[in-house]
Amino acid sequence: MNILTPETLLTRARGAEELTRAGYPTSRASLATLASRGGGPSYRLYSRTALHRWSDLLAWAEARCSAPRKSTSEPDVTELSEVVAPPV
Repeated sequence: MNILTPETLLTRARGAEELTRAGYPTSRASLATLASRGGGPSYRLYSRTALHRWSDLLAWAEARCSAPRKSTSEPDVTELSEVVAPPV
């Protein structure tokens, strides 16, 4: 069993496996698509192989999560920003 440190470099396939194991279901194909379209975690190239730092993968996954909720009827945080405050 390998222990992942924040600086551990992972391939896309291994990064997706470890994110899924940590509770953030992610596929290698999703990471590859996001690398070409934007919006994915930062990475480095070693020759033609993309390598992600474990801390970058985790930070990216955590940033995609919503705020904690207590009910399915609670509005999304992004919806709250669009609500105009009532006049005083």
